[in-house]
This record gives sequence, structure tokens and C-alpha cells, in this order.
Amino acid sequence: MITKELVVKCESGLYNRQATYFIQKANEFKSSIWLAVEDHKINAKSLLGVLSMGVNKGTSVSLIAEGPDEAEAVEALSDMLQKEVF
Repeated sequence: MITKELVVKCESGLYNRQATYFIQKANEFKSSIWLAVEDHKINAKSLLGVLSMGVNKGTSVSLIAEGPDEAEAVEALSDMLQKEVF
């Protein structure tokens, strides 16, 4: 299992189009992937779950992945959240 802490830099956070792109990317991996904010943890492959987290620019999140491609998943998804626009 790999966990990476980061601060979201995407200008609009994880809403609408950005949430959709994030989930599409997460679904490219075989690993189980979770997004955690404070004490809330959701499946990063679930649109409803990601939207319900209310992730804005500047939010501290944890990306957690477990599976055969966990390192690649965490790296790719954290790169997306570190961009101002994706």
C-alpha cells in the first residue's frame, strides 16, 4: 500500500470536468484507490464519492493505492492534482 499526502493546486478543485477526468484516470489502474480528506475516505473511482468530498484548491488530501500498479496510480493521480489546470 502506498500513501501520498498533497495539497490540491487545481484551480477549480475536484468538481465537474476535473472530477470526471480524475475518475477516468483512476479507472485506468487495477489497484484499489482511495481519496482521504481529514477523517473521510472514499473510493477514488466513484464520481459521486469524489464530488461528495468537496475538494477545493488548497485542500490537503491523501491518495492511497493498493494493488499491482499502486505506485503508478499514485504518481499519475498526484500529478493531476498538482496541476493548476488539467
